[in-house]
Amino acid sequence: MRILFSSTPAHGHLLPLLPLARAFRDRGDQVAVLTAGAFAPLLDAEGIELAAAGPTADVLFAESGRRTGVDAAADPRPEAVADFFAGTRVDLTADDAVAAARAFAPDLIVAEALDFVGPLVAAALGVPYATMAFGPAIPAEFTDGMHALVASRYADRGLAVVPARWHLDPCPDLLQPPGWQSPANRVPVRPEPHRGPGSAPGTVVGTEAGTGTEAGTGTRSERPRVLVTFGTHFSDPATLTPILAELRTVGVDLVVTLGLTATAADYELPGSAGTDVAGDVTFAPFTPLADLLQDVDLVVTHGGAGTTLGVLSRGLPLVVVPQGADQFLQAAVVSATGTGIAVQPGPDVPESVAKAVVTLRTDPSYAEAAGKVAAQVATIPTPSEVATHLAELLS
Repeated sequence: MRILFSSTPAHGHLLPLLPLARAFRDRGDQVAVLTAGAFAPLLDAEGIELAAAGPTADVLFAESGRRTGVDAAADPRPEAVADFFAGTRVDLTADDAVAAARAFAPDLIVAEALDFVGPLVAAALGVPYATMAFGPAIPAEFTDGMHALVASRYADRGLAVVPARWHLDPCPDLLQPPGWQSPANRVPVRPEPHRGPGSAPGTVVGTEAGTGTEAGTGTRSERPRVLVTFGTHFSDPATLTPILAELRTVGVDLVVTLGLTATAADYELPGSAGTDVAGDVTFAPFTPLADLLQDVDLVVTHGGAGTTLGVLSRGLPLVVVPQGADQFLQAAVVSATGTGIAVQPGPDVPESVAKAVVTLRTDPSYAEAAGKVAAQVATIPTPSEVATHLAELLS
């Protein structure tokens, strides 16, 4: 079979597709990913073909901002989000995507939940498609506007909107918002924290990246270890430095991800000089989340959906500090389920984060709630099982 995955050109949207893409690949199916060409190195490492189409996210954000006057990432108003995903991206990507997909000739297209290019391509080629969520259900106030806007793009091409045959869902029921109802075409699929090429599901691999005095030694102090990760788009040193400085006062060791562009030298922490930081801080470059979760006690994060599900699948409580996009949705779910603490934007964020970390370390109820989520995740069919199931339904 030939399976085409389609994704918005952003790590937070693409990485949650990889477990299922690998599962189809390992079955012997031909697999490709339809997204911006900048992701070629990541996909090459996976042995997965790239069907390049459309510009990168920075170009899309710039054009959407020009059209709406709003930065959809930092200020996720429904109308701005709709334009970015269902307007600007479709306009700048769809025609190239149809051509690339036609050359690949898929039997099935799997589109992440906010990818509106893949479903349009499926309609143009007359092939079935599945959507794949990457977190808790997105509220109708966002999805209704996106679906209404993209309908005109179908009409412009003489196409009819076709519903997804399956809704693949990695979010366990415990993390769905109040009032959520399971779609009739829902197929649960077990979420995984992102892992590197060649590592097995459910395993974690230590990393030697970092500049702290304990990095790469294979040892750790007796202090709690906290992972601080704000993803690839929101890991701004200006935002993180005050948080790190405050966390250093509460007796924890820190593992801090640098995102895609920052370096340890960008962090001006008390008692540090350039990259020669104190022993309680270790900086890590872009590293699979599964590796980073190997030996930490809790996580401080922006609340990206993939990060949130990945952390909770390991039974770790978290502090969510939402910065934009859909992160406020994850923050609300974490707070409501008692799996962590949400810290909303404001002048006292650093102090509030440090206080929340102390609370998670002293109140066992948060770890217990996270453990219940991990136990439910363990009962969900694996990506390999889901790939086999879909292949049987298509045959």
